[in-house]
Amino acid sequence: MTRRRGAWVAALLLGWCGAPFAAAAGAEAPPPPSVTPEKPAPATAAIAACADCHDEAASFARNPHSRLPNLTRQGASGDGLCAACHGDASGHLESSGGTPVARPMRGRDGAEFCVSCHGTTAARSSFRNGVHANSPAVNCLSCHSIHAADPRSPHLVAKASVALCASCHPSQAASLRDKPFSHRLRGGMDCASCHDPHALRGDNALRRTRADELPCLSCHAEKRGPFVFPHVNGVAGNCLSCHEPHGSSNPKQLLRARIASLCLECHSTLTAATLGSQPPSFHNVLLPRYQNCTTCHVAVHGSNRSPSLLQ
Repeated sequence: MTRRRGAWVAALLLGWCGAPFAAAAGAEAPPPPSVTPEKPAPATAAIAACADCHDEAASFARNPHSRLPNLTRQGASGDGLCAACHGDASGHLESSGGTPVARPMRGRDGAEFCVSCHGTTAARSSFRNGVHANSPAVNCLSCHSIHAADPRSPHLVAKASVALCASCHPSQAASLRDKPFSHRLRGGMDCASCHDPHALRGDNALRRTRADELPCLSCHAEKRGPFVFPHVNGVAGNCLSCHEPHGSSNPKQLLRARIASLCLECHSTLTAATLGSQPPSFHNVLLPRYQNCTTCHVAVHGSNRSPSLLQ
């Protein structure tokens, strides 16, 4: 009777509490279902990027070239921006730099790619055929540094304008710096204020005003005229006939120390082509009173009253 009651209680507990209680009571639990172990995910191969080796690639987002319309429309980013100028770099990445990129952007060949976008040609200037022609010695990359320049630098020039020009034009830079009478570069004035680095050959690559005048008149407008009796009119002479633009040892940046010596270069018979009228016979230039022409001829830039520029 006692053995039958124990079996009945065991069966009742197995129905209520399930397998855990049965296992605790000594009943054998069914084996867990078999689970197939998952295969480990394959390791993702590391893909090299330009910015891994080139710091300038990481900071290229601040470069104006990263915002070119044709690149932004195509959604280019990262290495795609680099490839826009440097071409395919897959071999370069796979060889850890052993194989050069498709377009290294050096020298004249690199500059030829620059003018594929910067090919502007105007009446007096050209990026391809200007005074700083695209040659192995001087080309776009001689003055412009696409990556190393400060992104805030105008036109991404490699150095400050004066220092950059001085690297090839040291005598002019020395005149500006050392001569007692010179154009002091201040107030935003620099070499490019008067010179166009992409100008066509001739006129010393000088910029022209809207009226096609020398850049001197951009600042010295009071010398422009028009005058009833002009002195120099841009045809038979101009500002540079008398003045040294960069610097001079003479007051007013004149080419000659003595006024008479300067005036007689044009107003005499000593030259084959006399540009101006000759001094009258009573002007004895051996006498001191006639050796300073501007004592009487004060309107040296032009006059509205005196054909002899006396006033």
